[in-house]
Amino acid sequence: MRKSTTARVMLGAALLIGGCADSSLTRSGLLSSYDGQQRSDGMLTHASFRVDKPRVRAAKTVAIMPASFADGAQLAGFSPEQQRLVSNSIDRSLCAGLSERFRIVPSLREADLVVQAHVTAVAPTNVTMAGISSAASIGGSVAGAATGLPISVPRIPIGLGSLAVEAEAMAQGSQQAALTWARGADSMTTRPRASNEADAYALASEFGADFARLLVTGDDPIKLSLSVPSVRGVGEFLGASPKEVACARYGRNPGVGGLVGGMVGLPPNWTDSGAARP
Repeated sequence: MRKSTTARVMLGAALLIGGCADSSLTRSGLLSSYDGQQRSDGMLTHASFRVDKPRVRAAKTVAIMPASFADGAQLAGFSPEQQRLVSNSIDRSLCAGLSERFRIVPSLREADLVVQAHVTAVAPTNVTMAGISSAASIGGSVAGAATGLPISVPRIPIGLGSLAVEAEAMAQGSQQAALTWARGADSMTTRPRASNEADAYALASEFGADFARLLVTGDDPIKLSLSVPSVRGVGEFLGASPKEVACARYGRNPGVGGLVGGMVGLPPNWTDSGAARP
């Protein structure tokens, strides 16, 4: 029994890795420095980082500058609206994660740390293949409901999107932390959605969570063990108002509507209204 379980786990890991979009780290030159970064790769994520842990841990307030799309990321051909949706997903996730320890302030003058992320490379989602995968997944769910057996249909590993992001935290013109990060969508955990920016949008929130974890803990965000999310964090994920007032500018997480939309393959902008309007 134990050998059978181990074999299934190994098979699942092989399928996960084999059905993952290509992704590689970038050095766009947008960070103030790339010195001293150490490599840290997970099963799906490629990353390198540096952090001045004592200074980051001593910080109490953070200001978030809007995430940007670098010239290299423009090659994906996303519209301005699609770029804003992905950028806002980064900032919203980052704000939610940082608010677990920091006070988020709107003014740079009030901030102990100023953070900003740059999308440096993107591979768009193939809409046709995503639609086919979504239809197959829905068919599997219907068949499972009819037979009473769990039927999970992996996403077709063709036309998967990817995302590369660089970010840093500055204090008085000096870099205190930096993260260079890349990840591709995969067949098992990334829901297929019928939109060019769908995978980049989903991965954007993963990056925001990882960069926030680096600043909150001062430790390697990729190799950290899993932790139980706070009640407030779960509430925000499900669409509740954010803990920090300053995070409201990014709008609420799509919550249950976003989950359902992802299950049936709806484009992200159908369920995410984006940044709050002034």
